[in-house]
Amino acid sequence: MTKTADPAPISLADLRAEIDRIDAAMHGLLMERGEIIGRLIQVKRTSESGSAFRPAREADMMRRLVERHRGILPLDTAESIWRVIIATFTYVQAPFKVHADMSAGDAAMRDTARFHFGFTVPFVTHIGSSGVVAAIAASQGDLGLVPANAVAGAPAWWTALEGDGPKIIARLPFVERADHPAGLPVYAIARPQPDALVTDVEMWSVRVAGWSAKAAQAISAVAEVVAVPDHALDGAALLIAVPQPTKLADILAALTAAGVSVRSQALVGGHARRYTVAADGKLSAGH
Repeated sequence: MTKTADPAPISLADLRAEIDRIDAAMHGLLMERGEIIGRLIQVKRTSESGSAFRPAREADMMRRLVERHRGILPLDTAESIWRVIIATFTYVQAPFKVHADMSAGDAAMRDTARFHFGFTVPFVTHIGSSGVVAAIAASQGDLGLVPANAVAGAPAWWTALEGDGPKIIARLPFVERADHPAGLPVYAIARPQPDALVTDVEMWSVRVAGWSAKAAQAISAVAEVVAVPDHALDGAALLIAVPQPTKLADILAALTAAGVSVRSQALVGGHARRYTVAADGKLSAGH
């Protein structure tokens, strides 16, 4: 029998040449993406405030990224690269600034902002969420980041989102995991176009009287909520996340059963349903 010669081993030089080829291809694709964005700008004539923000599309892009990801490249790196690509090309379409409330911790908020928006988008700091909301309300298309959890002594910033004006458009990080490098939970606030709103999870501002530990326990069992005391009438201002198909009426009924009187309610935005990546890499839906 004729012995078949073993194929020649691949050299380091060959492998490095392949890496260079891939690097050039990735750069070429990014430039091609930029050319398409340029054509998109001409088609859309983007000038209206907030028109470049498409949280539903961004969520779909990140979901598909996680579902197809494999290999030795850390998911953290892939997610950050895609987030910066999305944010930078959004900025190219309609320049904006990111305003951030630093009261939950300077390092944590900066990590979150840079992970999701990179260094091209200008970054403006504020001490307090109210300053962020005011800046977004006065802007033509900026984005604000405020902590999603209660900060001691902070007012109910979300009540300023009632009526026309800025709304909650996203909750970050979208893909959650125990060791996320930018894991500070934050809400993103902007002036979205009506067709860009996402309501997988509706965000409601609810003001109540008769707030108590019993009421807090009752609502925490059925919804994710941030509560700020309102000393008038032993009240509280609540920011309630209502994931579909749950109905706000059911949550309010639980509050009423706990002795609370609902004084007002207003829809203040919405966001895509988050996803959690477990230690084994499995993806599951969250709130």
